[in-house]
Amino acid sequence: MTDQPDAKSFRDAMRAFVGNCSVLTVGACDEATGLVVTSGISLSADPALILACVNRTSSSWPLFSPGAAFGWSSLGAAHQGVAERFSGFGGVKGPARYAGADWESVAGAQLLVGAPTAFACTVDEKIDRATHSIIIGRIHAIRTAPETGALIYWNGQYRSLS
Repeated sequence: MTDQPDAKSFRDAMRAFVGNCSVLTVGACDEATGLVVTSGISLSADPALILACVNRTSSSWPLFSPGAAFGWSSLGAAHQGVAERFSGFGGVKGPARYAGADWESVAGAQLLVGAPTAFACTVDEKIDRATHSIIIGRIHAIRTAPETGALIYWNGQYRSLS
């Protein structure tokens, strides 16, 4: 038991939570980028709002400005490669993260073709807290492919659920 947890102890403990892996895509052309999040959840059904937490040291963070279009694609069982690229494995950055997968442009957002669920959003609000910003997204379009399973993150590893 840790009475006064430090950042490493906290991160290690958080790995015990099972998280659905999603990719947030933002920016366009040479500035297209994105990241993997396990912090994404629904906020409201009416109006349709979602939220995710983005580390302010992320290269994607500056592009999440109020009104900016972004995509939210949950990852299916076959999308581990997408998760690794958007996590920056091997130093992959920017537009190179989109390689090896099919993307659809919807309402100015890039959505992963074949994602179990994908949302085209705009940034409704950005709230800074400690090391992260809470990104609240207003949903403009939804795509679904529920037969694709899910990719989860647990105990420091990606795992597929069919």
